[in-house]
Amino acid sequence: MLLTIDVGNTHTVLGLFDGDEIVEHWRISTDARRTADELAVLLQGLMGMHPLLGEELGDGIDGIAICATVPSVLHELREVTRRYYGDVPAVLVEPGVKTGVPIQFDNPKEVGADRIINAVAANELYGGPAIVVDFGTATTFDAVSARGEYVGGVIAPGIEISVEALGVKAAQLRKIEVARPRTVIGKNTVAAMQSGIVYGFAGQVDGVVDRMARELADDPDDVTVIATGGLAPMVLGEATVIDEHEPWLTLIGLRLVYERNVSRM
Repeated sequence: MLLTIDVGNTHTVLGLFDGDEIVEHWRISTDARRTADELAVLLQGLMGMHPLLGEELGDGIDGIAICATVPSVLHELREVTRRYYGDVPAVLVEPGVKTGVPIQFDNPKEVGADRIINAVAANELYGGPAIVVDFGTATTFDAVSARGEYVGGVIAPGIEISVEALGVKAAQLRKIEVARPRTVIGKNTVAAMQSGIVYGFAGQVDGVVDRMARELADDPDDVTVIATGGLAPMVLGEATVIDEHEPWLTLIGLRLVYERNVSRM
């Protein structure tokens, strides 16, 4: 089985693949203070619950693919693969790793590994032109050309960041649960804030994607828009431009990159 690990700024998502099928997944908080040994114990606890894996760390794991936006966590995961999975092929997405997606960016090293991995999966699953909207700590919009190139994107504050900012900066507001309100017009402060978040972000997605699609293709209707990320379900029913929802897009991209690199190792 292939273990895929997507380290984001807030959450880390792990997926277990049996061939092309994801058979298990977990979501944990990202903590830059965790050591390699702590991460190994955490992995052992999670995977020890799966019936297809053995009780010892590494039993049943044939390969590992990792991407991380937090350098300190990537460093510790590198140590995990060395110490605890020494005999298992591991691909860590970084410069020099073959992705199959040309990067048309002023400085390719500035692009987050997860954004490139999303482009890999989007191009493989849906073809280009495509736009990936990833609802994470930031809301990112990434464009894939008809030729399968990563051509750039947009970065906006994420849903949770916006909620926290309202609670911190506005004296009479507080942090709220992000949930869809019953009506657009809020009858109390919480409902009004929820409406602003849900419908405000839906409007942002529609507006940004519409403008990107007009730059990306002669016919904007040819562009496939894919939503991913843990907070995507909050706006799926309200944003009108989203064509596909693939919650495991990054994990699928990691599987594809692993397959494109493991034969070279």
